[in-house]
Amino acid sequence: MIAGALTMTLLVAVLGFSYYSKHREVEQVNADLAQVRAALTKSQAEAGDLSQKLAENQERIGTLEKEKESAVQSQKSLESEMRGALESKDVTISQLQGKLTVNILDRILFDSGEADLKPGGGDVLKKVATILASHPNLKIHVIGHTDDVPIRPAARKRFPSNWELSTARATAAVRFLTEQAGVDPRRLGAVGYGEFRPVADNSTAEGRARNRRIAITILSDELVGADTVPTAAAVVSAAPPAAVGATNTPAAPQGERGAAGAPTNGAAAPQSAAGAPTNAPPEPPAAETNAPETK
Repeated sequence: MIAGALTMTLLVAVLGFSYYSKHREVEQVNADLAQVRAALTKSQAEAGDLSQKLAENQERIGTLEKEKESAVQSQKSLESEMRGALESKDVTISQLQGKLTVNILDRILFDSGEADLKPGGGDVLKKVATILASHPNLKIHVIGHTDDVPIRPAARKRFPSNWELSTARATAAVRFLTEQAGVDPRRLGAVGYGEFRPVADNSTAEGRARNRRIAITILSDELVGADTVPTAAAVVSAAPPAAVGATNTPAAPQGERGAAGAPTNGAAAPQSAAGAPTNAPPEPPAAETNAPETK
């Protein structure tokens, strides 16, 4: 009886231990299963987030592609309008690396060695402004260029070098666009490169005529950069050596042949665009004029 009792006790103990072990195993399996389910739920949530982000990115890509296509079409439309309204032997249009440039020979804008805008030049700039009015998001850099003929001694008090002359001419064009043609001054910048960016050989009269020009370069915000104007007042940037005097040229005395475009206190000064390249290819040979080349 004792042996039987011991045997039963031992059997109950073994069965109890076995049950306890199995119970612990079941609990561990349930815990592991709960962790797997939690991880699965988290993964499903992350997958949902990724799917949503993917859909948002695809939508954004589609929007950007449409914007790009719209910008390309707008650029083509602008170029077509410019060519139809302006292109002639004295005005050429070029398109390079996303920049549309209108090159205007100086003889229709200014007299030799002067920065007073001629009536015919004002008519050309009004046409430019009319076309740009339908493209309000584009910025305009007006860039003055000269040939390498030195300034005549009588005019050196007003224009010590071709840098000052080119800058005064660019500023005169900018002032006309803002004050007479209604272009927002925050869209504009003026810079002068003097004789240092020729597009033709200065050793010939024909080449010098092509080098004396005003380049109106039309840019998108992306190409202009981050130098935005926070207020209606202009922000004047420091100019690199190639554009000395681009915005800080002192006002020329208004004598008999004073330079047009000297800044006044009545209008906001245009934003400086010092150093903006033109990238304009050489224009077709320009017809020679009888105006003297000596500045």
